[in-house]
Amino acid sequence: MSLPVIVRPEAEADVQQVFAELEGVLAGTERRFLVRLQEVFERIEAMPQLHGIVWRDVRAARLKQFRYVVYFVPYSDRVEVLAVLHSARDPSIWQSRT
Repeated sequence: MSLPVIVRPEAEADVQQVFAELEGVLAGTERRFLVRLQEVFERIEAMPQLHGIVWRDVRAARLKQFRYVVYFVPYSDRVEVLAVLHSARDPSIWQSRT
């Protein structure tokens, strides 16, 4: 049974910021980021329990080929994405969103 993935506004803002930062790096990098992000969302939707708990009920899934992490909370009827942040960022950023 798959669960719908709900991206909170703060996480959507994270994605927009990363996309904007990657636009000037190398042609197509921002599109590859979005493809990898969609792959993570699909894995989370299918089996959120595959990803380890990093704090309280929050789990984390890494993007392939990018140093970004999707932080999310699975519920019985949905999965809520709290943040999409670079792995070197301070964890208090996403912890404050729980």
